[in-house]
Amino acid sequence: MIGTTKISVSICFDLVEIKVGELVSDNKRIYFKYDADFIELGINISPFKLPINSKIQVTDQLPFDGLFGVFADSLPEGWGRLLLDRKLISKGIPIVDINPLDRLSFVGEHGMGALIYRPITEEQIITESIQDLDRLAHEMNVVLSGTSSDLLDELYELGGSSGGARPKILIAYNPETDHILTGHSILPQGYSHWIIKFPSSFDRIDIAEIEFAYYKMALDAGLTMSESRLFKGKSGKNYFGTKRFDRIDNSRLHLHSAAGLMHDNFRLSTLDYGHLMDCAFKLERHVGAYENILRLATFNVFSHNRDDHSKNFSFLMDKQGTWKFAPVYDLTFSSSGHGMHSTSVAGESARPGLKQLLQLASYYRVQNPEKIIEDVRDVLSLWNKYADLAGVGSDSKKMIGKVII
Repeated sequence: MIGTTKISVSICFDLVEIKVGELVSDNKRIYFKYDADFIELGINISPFKLPINSKIQVTDQLPFDGLFGVFADSLPEGWGRLLLDRKLISKGIPIVDINPLDRLSFVGEHGMGALIYRPITEEQIITESIQDLDRLAHEMNVVLSGTSSDLLDELYELGGSSGGARPKILIAYNPETDHILTGHSILPQGYSHWIIKFPSSFDRIDIAEIEFAYYKMALDAGLTMSESRLFKGKSGKNYFGTKRFDRIDNSRLHLHSAAGLMHDNFRLSTLDYGHLMDCAFKLERHVGAYENILRLATFNVFSHNRDDHSKNFSFLMDKQGTWKFAPVYDLTFSSSGHGMHSTSVAGESARPGLKQLLQLASYYRVQNPEKIIEDVRDVLSLWNKYADLAGVGSDSKKMIGKVII
C-alpha cells in the first residue's frame, strides 16, 4: 500500500516500545507531534531541530523532503534505497508515487538505531543461514549494473534498511562457530549484530583489505571503532565486516547522524570539523569531545579519506538520554565526488593540512594538539606494515603509500 498519510513513531531500547509521537502528511507538508507521555520522560531524540514540546511541528522541505533529520536518518540511502526502488518497480509501483512516510513504513522496525515506524508495510525478514557470500556479491553487481536479479527480494531483506553507497547486508554472527544468520531482531545465544560490506563497481579489487588496514591504523591512532574483521567467501575473496554499534545484544541505541542533527545536506555540505566539534561538545558536555574530533580530522586528512561527509559521523543516545560520539566508521582511502574533503578543516577543503588542523585546535583550545597530530601521523607512516598484515595488493599498497606516507 502506498500514499501513507499517518504513521506512529516509537523508540525501543530494551524490547519495550515507547511511543514518541506521530507523523502526518497533509497537502505536501509533513507534521510531527510528540506524544504527551513521551514528553514526560524528558529525553530528546533530536535536540537541535526537534525540541520537546506539545506543539505540532513542521520543518522545511529541504534537505530531507519535509522530514526532520532524525526521521530522515532512518531512511536507507544509496544501496538500500536502490533495492527498495527496484523492488517497487518490479511490483509495478511508480517510484514517483512513493512519499517519505511510505518509505518509513517500509523501514518499520528494522532500521538503524532505535526508532520504529508503524504500521509496517512489508512482511518481515525470514530467518535463514547464509551459505555463500560470493553468490550475494555477484547478484549485487547484477543489480548495480541495472539488470534485474533473481535474488532481488533476498537482497532487499538482507540490506534494504542499510545506508551508504556500497552494497551491504545486516546479519547475526556467531564468532565461536563462524556462522551467519539473517532475519533476527532478537538474537540467538552466542550471536551479535554485524554488517558485511561488498564492493561496488568503482571500488578497487582489494577494497576489503584496504578498509581492514585502515581499521587497524585507526585503532592504533587512538580512534574508537567497532570490532571489525574480514569474512571469507568460498572463492577465498574477502569482505569487510563490522559489528553494529547501535545494537548491544538485544538492546538498541538511538542513532543520529551529524547530517540529521544539524539538517546538513551531506551531498552539498557546508560542514566544517569545527561544526562537528560544536555539536559533540553540546551533546557530550565534555572538552574531550574536541580532542576526539581533532584526532579524527587528522586521520582523515592524512590518510586521504575525503568522503568524510556529514552522514559518516554519528552520535548515540541511550535510554537515560545520554549522548556520545559514535565509534568512527567508513574509514578508507577515498575521494569525494568533487575531489575535495566533504568536511572542511578551518574552512579549507581542497588541501587541508597541519596549518588548518592547528587553527582548528587553537580556536577550540585543544590541549597539546601537536601531540595528537604527531601520534596519528606516526601510525600512518607505517602504512606498508598495516597493508601487508591486511593482505592489501601490491598496486594498492604502492598507490596509497605515495599519498599518505
